[in-house]
Amino acid sequence: MVKRARQAIISSLIFLVSTPLMALEEPKYTVIESAAPFELRQYAPMIIAEVTVDGDMSEAGSKGFRLIAGYIFGKNQVKANASTDAKSNQKIAMTVPVTMEPASEKIAMTAPVTMENQAGPNQWRMFFVMPSQYTLATLPTPLSPEVKLKEIPAHHKAVISFTGFNSQEKTQEKTAELKAWMKSKNLTPLGEPQLARYNPPWSIPFLRRNEVMLDY
Repeated sequence: MVKRARQAIISSLIFLVSTPLMALEEPKYTVIESAAPFELRQYAPMIIAEVTVDGDMSEAGSKGFRLIAGYIFGKNQVKANASTDAKSNQKIAMTVPVTMEPASEKIAMTAPVTMENQAGPNQWRMFFVMPSQYTLATLPTPLSPEVKLKEIPAHHKAVISFTGFNSQEKTQEKTAELKAWMKSKNLTPLGEPQLARYNPPWSIPFLRRNEVMLDY
């Protein structure tokens, strides 16, 4: 319990120190249909940095965040052909949301910073969407072998938005509501549900923006 609390504090401090006061960039998308709290969205192509981590939702979230945060805060190697001032590493701007989803054998298309349960019941996939000015050719190379860069093509998502805490139980509840709404629209979910979090962990619960997303 003490170890888990320490991990949460470290993750919070990393987010606090690194996050500017200005609004953070979000993935680009077009709203196709809106019926609050639900939306259908078409996302533009994006590049993500992802990791696969073990543990329950809380433990995996802390571990995954630290790994990817380490990459964007400088644990990387600038490519020789990148237009930089010859630095050996480079800081990459933070984006939102941070996303998490249970991983499956075939990794579903995702957006934001994400986590999904992959090869087993206690494995998750987490990713950050990279700022839009980068390409795979210009992004620095992760020094950690656990961090992978991947290009995601344009895709569609059904989304339910909610405030408050984003526990595993709450995520399951909102996933059921989203699936029921999709069924009413004759839409078939693809892949695993993704939990997208837009605020740091110390945010006041009723001001937090959370989303559960499903590809279709």
